[in-house]
Parts: sequence; structure tokens; C-alpha cells
Amino acid sequence: MRKPFLDNLRYSIVLLVIFYHVFYLFNSVGVITNVDIPGIPALDAVQYVLYPWFMVTLFVISGICARYSLQKQTNKEFLKSKVRRQLIPSISVIFIIGWTSGWVTGQYADMFGTNSGAIPGFAKYLIWSLSGIGSLWFLHQLLAADVVLVLFRKIDKKDRVHRLGGKVSMPVLCLMVFALWGSAQILNTPVIEVYRNGIYIFAFLLGYCVFSHDHVQEMLAKCAPALLGISALLAVIYTTHFWGKNYASMDNLKQFLTNAYAWYATLAVLGAGKRWMDKETPFTRYMAPRSFGFYVLHYPVLVLGAWAMDKLLHLPVWSMYLLLPVLLVIILLPLVAIIKRIPVLKTLILGE
Repeated sequence: MRKPFLDNLRYSIVLLVIFYHVFYLFNSVGVITNVDIPGIPALDAVQYVLYPWFMVTLFVISGICARYSLQKQTNKEFLKSKVRRQLIPSISVIFIIGWTSGWVTGQYADMFGTNSGAIPGFAKYLIWSLSGIGSLWFLHQLLAADVVLVLFRKIDKKDRVHRLGGKVSMPVLCLMVFALWGSAQILNTPVIEVYRNGIYIFAFLLGYCVFSHDHVQEMLAKCAPALLGISALLAVIYTTHFWGKNYASMDNLKQFLTNAYAWYATLAVLGAGKRWMDKETPFTRYMAPRSFGFYVLHYPVLVLGAWAMDKLLHLPVWSMYLLLPVLLVIILLPLVAIIKRIPVLKTLILGE
């Protein structure tokens, strides 16, 4: 079952992720990046507005799509397709191109100390690769959610939870903010805090059990203007309250305000997508199958571009905010097109 609004939301959020990373590279609030280039603090507002909700929403959308896929596939077929589509690219991209992000990090930080000359080149390559995971964490986390879903389906063989999810009302959806807040407190990995297993797997399962129902989508579409208004208000409150603090720290991400904003923004985006984006155009048909390639390739290209503009061209940082998006458009469009025509790379990088 294909629904155009889901494809349109997915590539739109991927574009937002790319847009976010341009600002993230130069953040002034202590979020670790691959480059050490002081940015313009006022522009950090973009990160505060986007970061709390866009990945939560992407996991919800992935959960909805998983429901539709499993109407046509067995659990085994589903997992097999996810290994090809997610696991292979999430590993191979790190070693094919992701290592360049780690190399750039080494141009700004002394990764190897005084023993740099004694470390074999292959060992450095492995370290650069492990430092260059970038946005590929999403594919790792998504595969974990896929595995949990298959186990969940084995337990709930009669699909009772899904039928129960179809009975939710708008007030119940609003109150589920407390469940999302609770999920944000658990299963968070130490050190590498981006792997927030609790909230992302919960959002994925909500997509599968609740938001995959037609009437829930219609309900959100009907309430979309109100939900957008609530989300805009929460965006202002959230940004004002946490301004100047590390928005990606676990202390911030566990706060009720952060999760309330994430939840209502997710409801608003799903509702707005269903209400205004449930259609196909030549542009949407072009973007939908290419968004995965844009996602897995954009970050290394972005980091290399920022390094070149800083170290080779010595451009002022304000110009990088403007030039990097242009660079990504110029490089990503032909790069994805070329990779799609090379069988081995098509499999390793795009999972096709």
C-alpha cells in the first residue's frame, strides 16, 4: 500500500536533516562536530527548532511503512529486505566514503598524538572510518527497530495491539505525550547518546500500531492547523527555554518540554502531510526514490566541503552557510545518478 504523503514527508524530512547539518557543523552550543569552525550563534535557532522532532517523526513514518510492507511480506522476507536495504549500506558507506569525515576530524584535532608517524596507514583508516559514521546511525537504529517489530509480531500473533491502536481518539493521542516522555528515559546508550533506543523504537512501534490506520491519519489531517499552531508555540517556548544549552545532551532530551514539542510536532507534521501533501507530481516522483541516496551521502560531502572552504579557500563562515547547500545540490544529484548505474556500488551504497 503506497500513500504519496508518506513518501513526500520522508524525502522532505531528509532534506530538513541535510539543511540541519549545515547549521550543526558550526553550532555554538557545544554539540560535537567533525570540524572546528566557529559559527554564527543566532543561526543556532534552526537546530533548536528541528532537532527535537524530525528523527522521531522519521521513525514514526518508518513504522507506518513497515506495517504496509508486512501486509505483503513474511517476517523473514521483511528482515531480509532490511539487511539489504539498511544494514549493507550502513556499514559499507562508512568504509567507502564515511572515513573522509574522520580524516577531516583529524585535520582539526590531534587524533593520534605524537605517535602518528608510527601508526600504520590501515589502522588510521579504520579509526577515521569509525569516526565517520555521521548520519548512518539512523540505519543502525532503524534495523534494531525492525528486529524488535518482528519479535513483537511473534508475541502479538493475533494483531490485538494494532486493532487497539485503531481505536485511539484525538484526546488519547494528545495524552500519549507522557508515554513518549517515558520512552525517552530508557535504553539510551552511554557516550554515543545518539542511539536513543527507547524513544525511537517506541515511535517506530507507534507508527506500526497506531498511525498506520486510515482513520487516525484522517483525524490528524482534520486537526492539522491546530496542531501546527500548538507546535509553533512549543517551538518558541522550547528554543527560548534551552537557548545557549547543548540541545543534543541527554539531560535536555529527557526533559518533558523537549518531548512535548517532539510529540506535537510529529502529530502536526503527519496531519499536515496527509492534508496537503497526499499527491504526486514530477518533482515528488523524482525525489522519493532518491532521498535514501541523499541521506547516506550528504554528510561526508558536507564535511569535506566545509573543510575545503575553511582550510583551502579560507572563506568566512557566513559564506559557508550559503555555499554548502549549493555545493550539496551540485554534487549529490549527479553522484546518486552515477551510483545508480554502477551495479556493485548501487548495492553497497544504496541497498538496491
